[in-house]
Amino acid sequence: MKRVSLLLFGLLYLMSVVSNGQNTGHLLFIGTYTSKASEGIYVYQFNSKTGDLTPVTIGKGVKNPSFLAFSPDQRFVYSVAEMSGGAVSAFSFDKQSQSLTLLNTQSAGGVGPCHITVDKTGKWVIVGNYGGGSLSVLPIQADGSVGKPIQTIQHEGKSINTERQEKPHVHSINIAPNNRDVFVPDLGTDKIMTYTLNTETGQLTPGNPAFTATTPGAGPRHFTFHPNGKFAYVIQELDATVTGFNYKDGKLVPFQTITTLPDDYTGRKWCADIHISPDGKFLYGSNRTHESLVIYSINQKTGKLTYVGHQNVLGKTPRNFMIDPTGKWILVANQDSDNVVVFSRDTKTGKLTPTGKEIKVSMPVCLKLMK
Repeated sequence: MKRVSLLLFGLLYLMSVVSNGQNTGHLLFIGTYTSKASEGIYVYQFNSKTGDLTPVTIGKGVKNPSFLAFSPDQRFVYSVAEMSGGAVSAFSFDKQSQSLTLLNTQSAGGVGPCHITVDKTGKWVIVGNYGGGSLSVLPIQADGSVGKPIQTIQHEGKSINTERQEKPHVHSINIAPNNRDVFVPDLGTDKIMTYTLNTETGQLTPGNPAFTATTPGAGPRHFTFHPNGKFAYVIQELDATVTGFNYKDGKLVPFQTITTLPDDYTGRKWCADIHISPDGKFLYGSNRTHESLVIYSINQKTGKLTYVGHQNVLGKTPRNFMIDPTGKWILVANQDSDNVVVFSRDTKTGKLTPTGKEIKVSMPVCLKLMK
């Protein structure tokens, strides 16, 4: 009888969770700068039916965990520690207790790490060091912690913007769907460097070609692949453009460059993030200072972009944003207004509508959704 009662209680609890729209299985992790009020990595439950966010926990003990990445099994979370003595931190995440526990911290092999990713085997963390102009490979240990860097590659060169491109500035690490080709936009040199990852040893070797040049002064920053695997896109911070490429056999061949800003805009050009909707039909990019997301439709045959519109982000400095797996929501992290804003997305037109829902988080920098 006792067992039946427990089973009945469990069933009633499950029905209650479902009826309240909480059984979505999505957790939002927010990387931040801790220079003001932030305590670290914030975790919220995201309801993909309603767009609501509910606080879960905070991962503490690391300075400026600005950018995040998950292990393939989603048991571990990795963050950069964006500071002069750059570091990478590993956290374990227990979905049942919803607790985020710091495992260890290792050197990033360079200063000012700003981006991090994990390969599909779950063996290797690759971190990009903006300040140092380098990238490092760190092994993932059996317990999820990170080992010391096994390789650090130093970029060389500069470009025409004497204030921002005085030396290399690695801005993101992007592993292709084949888990072999690795593309590394360097804002300082106006190049997208190409590497080949050996998943057995973790070693990176120069790709063929070793790099793809962008327009001088463009400042390539974040990068994304189309779901069909045939196209790739980079958003360029300094000249506020997006360039589309045909991608095949480790090579990028540009086919279009398009502005992210209105023709009459005369303010600072300062792009940040780029993402494609799950159905592959729309691409979005963030404009800091203009405080907007630009929206383009994507030609499914050619990959070419067509301007759809702009959406004000209802905040200041949209450093990062994400599209949820249903494609119905876009969440924007506004770094300098300390808020994460929820927009609903029309899957047919690609346009966004403010929902009136937002959360206050000090200096949000990165949004990652765990299924």
